Amino acid sequence: MSYTISFKKPAVLQALRYHFMKQSEIKTLMIIINLYAVVTAVLLFMKKIRPEPFLLGSILWIALMLYFWFILPTQFYKKTTLFKERWDFSFTNQSATLIGALGEASWGWDTVTHYFESPEFFHFYFSPKSFFLIPKEGISMEDQHTIRGILKDK
Repeated sequence: MSYTISFKKPAVLQALRYHFMKQSEIKTLMIIINLYAVVTAVLLFMKKIRPEPFLLGSILWIALMLYFWFILPTQFYKKTTLFKERWDFSFTNQSATLIGALGEASWGWDTVTHYFESPEFFHFYFSPKSFFLIPKEGISMEDQHTIRGILKDK
């Protein structure tokens, strides 16, 4: 099957947020900051500490959320010209191919180490940090189901 795909900025930014928030380092950092905030809130309530440590935790939490939710996806989008082009996406049971003005990429489904779906994209991972987004928009529901089946079999 062959489809022409293009990327819409708001959808790509949301997909990048999913990607970054699923990274184990970011998850761990967010858990630590949340635990710190809870512990300092309890200690503040018990009047064991002054408000400054709680305020520090709150500021850290807000700063990290702003960075991971807004700044990092926007920077990544701006640096990646791939999202600004139209691509022809085709796939078979053995491989997938992208052809566009920037070039051509092809991969066998067995090179995809894992994948997940966000509401508007398939996220294909070739290593923990190497991934590609394929928009679901424009791909028939039957072919989306076929892609899921291929990936589950591999």
